[in-house]
Amino acid sequence: MHGGHNHSHAPASYGWAFALGTALNAAFVLLQFGYGYIANSLVLISDAVHNLSDVLSLMLAWGAVWLGGKTPTATRTYGYRRASILAALANAALLLVAVGAIVFEAIRRFGEPEPVASDTVLWVAALGILVNGATALFFMRGRERDINIQGAFLHMAADAGVSLGVVIAALLIRWTGHDWIDPVASLLVAAVIVGSSWKLTRDAFNLAMDAVPSHIDSGEVRECLASLEGVESVHDLHIWAMSTTETALTAHLVCRDRARCEGLLAEAARELDARFHIHHVTLQIESGERDCSQAPAHTV
Repeated sequence: MHGGHNHSHAPASYGWAFALGTALNAAFVLLQFGYGYIANSLVLISDAVHNLSDVLSLMLAWGAVWLGGKTPTATRTYGYRRASILAALANAALLLVAVGAIVFEAIRRFGEPEPVASDTVLWVAALGILVNGATALFFMRGRERDINIQGAFLHMAADAGVSLGVVIAALLIRWTGHDWIDPVASLLVAAVIVGSSWKLTRDAFNLAMDAVPSHIDSGEVRECLASLEGVESVHDLHIWAMSTTETALTAHLVCRDRARCEGLLAEAARELDARFHIHHVTLQIESGERDCSQAPAHTV
């Protein structure tokens, strides 16, 4: 028995945000790499690497939104909805790679300090605040409903903050003449990246492993189903993310009095949608647990 098809897909209206955000940040990354090399600034190049990872992240998330809208097929019965989860996981992996590269080069520069053109770093980083801040605003709406949109927003907001840190580092280098500030600031950039993306990384990994989405309490879901009229017990309950915006559920409900279970499916679907935003519900009604091989708690 199957119920509830009130699916909530990632809005197509985000296409313009991904396109414009990708174009702006790609152009800015090229600018940062070029002037980072000219100014011999690791912190500016580090920020460029961070921004490059965000450009790739935006492209991955954009592709995931497009794939998520494709219709299911005979071999892919859920369509490509899971692409959004894989994209979120790839985003997290890209950030970790970027952090590793930044830390490695920063440690090397502590042993071999190099002069930095602080004025160039200053104006390029100031431009970064504007570019990243504007791009973050593109994803303000809807970031609570989709981990990919949230990821895009977090990436851009963190980049704006990092660019502000680069401006401060450039000013300190200019005022003090201490070039070791550049690799120190680079390590701070790495720490900011890890701190801002930790929850995204954890949530993306959990969703990829079919864990219960973090905003849902499986115990409360079980209690909700068990409280429905006519339901004696609930077993073989599974809750997982079909995409970054859709949650699915399957369960077996024991209901010995079939007369009392009339309308149970529709009621369960309504409750799960209203209370937990679980839209894709599949329920199996049984007369008892004895003959069900999935009844024991340890079975999957």
